[in-house]
Amino acid sequence: MSQKIDYGNLMHRAMRTLIRDVLADVQKTGKLPGDHRFIITFDTLHPDVEMADHLSDRYPGDMTIIMQHWFENLDVGDEGFAVTLSFGNVPEPLYIPYDAITTFADPSVEFGLRFETQIPDDEDEADEAPMAELAETEDDEPRKDAEVVSLDKFRK
Repeated sequence: MSQKIDYGNLMHRAMRTLIRDVLADVQKTGKLPGDHRFIITFDTLHPDVEMADHLSDRYPGDMTIIMQHWFENLDVGDEGFAVTLSFGNVPEPLYIPYDAITTFADPSVEFGLRFETQIPDDEDEADEAPMAELAETEDDEPRKDAEVVSLDKFRK
């Protein structure tokens, strides 16, 4: 058993589960309620991302999608979700694993999550998933101020 409780990894999994549950609710109804919209940025280089070559060529590294008025074929799974979105009036299917998501925001209710990849401290942690952004401090380290992220940058 580990000497420490891995709060960062536990929070990471909880926030990814939150995203999955929200998307699953949308899948049931087929649309987002009210003025809700999802702005999702993901790592296009993640090995399990599936997208057309011309899109991955156009967005090397990361891509931001917006789910609001038009989307089709939303299929939410345990490890990721599939959705068809329109790019230049051309429907394109995507598969996005939850671990590839770097930001998830719903500006209509001022909600947002940002995930950061952290470099592991030792080789035992090298295979762990990217961690959610959390302020973790050791007892002998000074406490750092939380970072406030404005959702205005996601608004058009």
